[in-house]
Amino acid sequence: MDHSTEKNNRVYFYGEIVSEAAFSHEVYGEGFYELYVKVLRLSGQADILPVTISERLIRGNDLKVGSAICALGQFRSYNKLEGGRSRLMLTVFVRELIEPVSKNPNSIVLSGYICKPPVYRTTPFNREIADILVAVNRAYNKSDYIPCIAWGRNARFVQSLKVGDRIALSGRIQSREYQKRLSDEETVTMTAYEVSVSKLAAFDEGDPFDLDGEFDLYAESLRPQ
Repeated sequence: MDHSTEKNNRVYFYGEIVSEAAFSHEVYGEGFYELYVKVLRLSGQADILPVTISERLIRGNDLKVGSAICALGQFRSYNKLEGGRSRLMLTVFVRELIEPVSKNPNSIVLSGYICKPPVYRTTPFNREIADILVAVNRAYNKSDYIPCIAWGRNARFVQSLKVGDRIALSGRIQSREYQKRLSDEETVTMTAYEVSVSKLAAFDEGDPFDLDGEFDLYAESLRPQ
């Protein structure tokens, strides 16, 4: 395994399990389960995060509804066929269960490449927002495609970024409900997951990709805010 790719995508979260673990899939005889975890924001609001965890980690740990869980992992994407169309799905893949180490319960650092032109817009209240899709390399020549949202000065900055530009960012994973119209008479409530960016840096083509430097951002993101 290329261990350098593990540094491209690091998540720390601490929260409460709010769903039973449901079987997801099996890889080389090892079963993986999906569950949902409620993670409080520093503001007191909550995000409900999708989490994938190995049966190996479930065994010997009291991971039931209402239990606390603290973990390190990665934010991963995969495609799921729904209604004949491919849909991008996101999940926090747990690599290790740990004891809480930070007052910040939701932290992520990513490094990767812009893979779609950023979309800049303003809200009716003149708040600046930019949507970014970041391709993050994983081991075995795989990539995760992570939607991110930047605000204010960061949103203005990403307007100048192009497809293929390299970036590093830190922030938190957030869940957001929205209404999807199925017909003139019917709508359904959907949940989107994305990274809310707090810090962001771009790298010129000739610059070395300083992964250790990026993880100064990760360590800083774990500090109490």
